[in-house]
Amino acid sequence: MSTLSSLNLTAVFGVALVTLTVGIGCGPATPEKKPEASVAKEVTDPLSIKAEPGLFERLRIEEPTWAEVGLKVTVPAHVSVDESRVTRVGSPVLGRVLELPVQVGMEVKQGQELAVLNSTALSDAQLAFLRAFSRRQAEERAVQRAKSLLEAGVIGTVELSRREAEFSQATAEMDVARDQLGLLGMSRESIVRLEQTRQIDSVSRVLAGINGTVIERRVSVGQVIQASESLCDIVDLSRVWLLADVPELKGGSLSVGQPVRVRVPALPELSIEGRLTFVSATVNPATHTIQVRLDVKNEDRKLKPAMLATLEFTNHAEKKLVIPLSAVVREDNQEHVFVQKEPQVFILRKVSIGHEADSNRVSVEGLREGEKIVTEGAFHLNNERSRRALKGTEGS
Repeated sequence: MSTLSSLNLTAVFGVALVTLTVGIGCGPATPEKKPEASVAKEVTDPLSIKAEPGLFERLRIEEPTWAEVGLKVTVPAHVSVDESRVTRVGSPVLGRVLELPVQVGMEVKQGQELAVLNSTALSDAQLAFLRAFSRRQAEERAVQRAKSLLEAGVIGTVELSRREAEFSQATAEMDVARDQLGLLGMSRESIVRLEQTRQIDSVSRVLAGINGTVIERRVSVGQVIQASESLCDIVDLSRVWLLADVPELKGGSLSVGQPVRVRVPALPELSIEGRLTFVSATVNPATHTIQVRLDVKNEDRKLKPAMLATLEFTNHAEKKLVIPLSAVVREDNQEHVFVQKEPQVFILRKVSIGHEADSNRVSVEGLREGEKIVTEGAFHLNNERSRRALKGTEGS
């Protein structure tokens, strides 16, 4: 029994000694390593960027601002003649067209011959004038003789008064005949020449009353036309109208004097800014549009009637949150802005942007009042973000 106890005691002391030796020699226990697959990799947001000091100094950071912004409306328009500057040249007599030297688009001067007509009505009027003119001369001589006879005591004052009345009537008839010749297109000089030569001329010459451009010719050589029938239209194109039909839902608040801008696709270098000179007081019941007009100078004749144009105006002013155009970044056909998350950290956020208002854009969705965004340097910041994202993709 004593021998067995000694052996057991020796074994116990040996185990304890080994345990103590191992504990002293190895020091603190090493934590168990996790499997490599379970270690989470650090992920970088591709839409986020930390600006380095050199780049950060080039950025301007501001908050969106509130501004009175109107809705920009664009409607089709066209160039039209100024109807107050149109002259419709009519025939003064019934006659046949002998000559018609003018063509559509031709520039004419005041007094220039537009047409030559042969008119029997003009001949009849000239003959009536010559008869009235001769009768007046005869009555004038009769008055002179009557005065002489009265002085000689041959006739009385009653006879002189009768002859003076006949002379006055003859004078009135001659004046009427002269006015008729004027209505038939004869000039004062032509009438004086008729008095002197007493030669009847059945040719009527139609002259231009203003300087302008022939925009329509209504007759042809050889055609018989009635008195007052239109031969051609002449218009002064130094001023023109720009007309537009604005839908009533968009143009209900339009008024005379409202500023507008006009662009003409055929003249891209031309931008016209002016004010409305006319707004129709009625709505077209067929199209539910309101006609508006802008008077425009056209001294160089670049604007031609029937040219297409667009009319732009601002309507329904409201207070809106706006951001500068320089803050907007196009990415994947979407509009974005850089929003500041930390002093030098920015994140590219998609936003919904409205129409332009001066040098700003109206913010519709995606931004809140008080958030700070990059308003200058956004383009360079986005280039750096794209470069880093591309480099990170290649490294992985």
